[in-house]
Amino acid sequence: MTTEITFAEFMAARWGPLYRTAYLLAGDRHDAEELLQSTLARTCVRWDSIRDKGAADAYVRQAMVRQVSRTWRNRGRETLVENLPDAGHPGGLDVRADHLVLWEAIRGLPPRMRAAVVLRYVEDLTEEATAHELGVSVGTVKSQTHHALRRLRAALPDLELVTAKEPS
Repeated sequence: MTTEITFAEFMAARWGPLYRTAYLLAGDRHDAEELLQSTLARTCVRWDSIRDKGAADAYVRQAMVRQVSRTWRNRGRETLVENLPDAGHPGGLDVRADHLVLWEAIRGLPPRMRAAVVLRYVEDLTEEATAHELGVSVGTVKSQTHHALRRLRAALPDLELVTAKEPS
């Protein structure tokens, strides 16, 4: 007899890793919280229709990628301000100085490149899984990650970017 996980149990167990993904996709903690909360609210409504609860992480990640990709289209409508508000606590991503420098460079990538890098190297998805979640071809994922890593290496020549998935 198998017991099915409830939505509350799923959310309690997976909030941290899903928040990290939302933060890396959205670029700041407020947008990440909003992205994850709205995605989990929609997931809660559909929870009973998700047959494979073991794949719920992928379901939520894919929903977050789709949601954040809608904002990419509206990016040109953003209003720029002279003074930025207090950044607050970065969610533990600044533990080491080189991580902070790397994160700033990743935030400077175009949104689709950033999403490809986050899904491939932070979430450790395969090229096929990343392509599926982004709704693009495997070739596009390869191209996006290649160009993103090239930009990061050029922007951070003193920081050694080693990836097992990308030959130097």
